[in-house]
Amino acid sequence: MVVTRENVVVSDSGRRLSPQEIADALRKRIRAGELKAGDRLPTQAELADEFGVERGTVRLALRELQEDGLLSNVSKGSPPRIADVAPDRNGPQPTMAGLSPRLAEAFSVPHVRIDAACLTAETLMVALSEPVRRIHDGRIRPERIDVRILLPSREINLAFPVSVDDRGDEDPVHRRWLEQRNAQGHVLRHNLQALRSSHGIDVHVTFRALPFTPPVKLYLLNGTEALIAYYMIARREEEVSGDETLDMYDTLGTESLLFSFEKRAGGRDATFVDESQKWFDALWETITTDLKLS
Repeated sequence: MVVTRENVVVSDSGRRLSPQEIADALRKRIRAGELKAGDRLPTQAELADEFGVERGTVRLALRELQEDGLLSNVSKGSPPRIADVAPDRNGPQPTMAGLSPRLAEAFSVPHVRIDAACLTAETLMVALSEPVRRIHDGRIRPERIDVRILLPSREINLAFPVSVDDRGDEDPVHRRWLEQRNAQGHVLRHNLQALRSSHGIDVHVTFRALPFTPPVKLYLLNGTEALIAYYMIARREEEVSGDETLDMYDTLGTESLLFSFEKRAGGRDATFVDESQKWFDALWETITTDLKLS
C-alpha cells in the first residue's frame, strides 16, 4: 500500500503543517491499519506535495517516525517502509520499559520538569539513568531540571507493602520499605545533582511526604504528558537473612502497565494531563509535609 492524495491532511486557515502534525497524521494511518508492515511510503517529494510543505519538513517528520520505531529503510533516495514491528507509543507497556524512553524525550527541552507520586523512587531512579547518560554523552543539554517527588510518610500505616500477619508498629516489612525509600531517594537525588558540577546544569530535587498510600504511580513530564500505572498487589515471600523470611502483600511495581496521556492529543487526553497536574500541585501545596531522607 502507498499513501495517496485521498488521505491528505488539510490544515485550518491555510496554515502549513508542522513536522509533528505530519508525523501524527502518518502515525494514525499506521495504527489504524491503513499502512501495514512492509508497505512503502511515497518519496519525500510526493509527501511534500501531498501535505503542501517543503521536503525538509517531511524529512523531520520521517525522522520522528523512525525514532519511534515505525519506519525502516529510511535513507536518501530510498522510500521508507513501515517497520515489521510498529509499536504504539501510547500503548501500555511494563512501567520500567515504558518510562525510560519517555523521560529521555522529556529531557530534550531547556527546562525539564518532572513530578512523580509513587510508593518508592525505585522505578524513577532506574529510568533516569537513560537521560543522564545522554547528558554525559553530549546528546542533550538541558539548562534546568526540577524534580518533585511525593512519597508516603514514614508515620503512616501503609496499606502495602505489609506483612500477611499484622505486626503493627513492629512490622519488618514497613522497616524494609522505609530503608528502600530512603536509599533510592538518596541515589536519585545524588545522580541528578551531580550534573551541577559536571555540566553546570541548575538542578533541584525536592521530596514531600504523603499522608496515605498511593494506589497508583503517576509521572508528569513537563506538564505535557501524564503516565499512570496501577499498583498490582500480590502475596510473596522474600528471604532477608539466613533464618528470616518475610511473608508479605507487596506490589509488582515494575511490571504494572504504564498508560500514557499526551496533551497534544487533545480531548480527554489533554484534560487528563491538566487534571493530573492540578491534583499533584494541590497535594504538594496542602496536606503533604516536608520529607527528609534519613
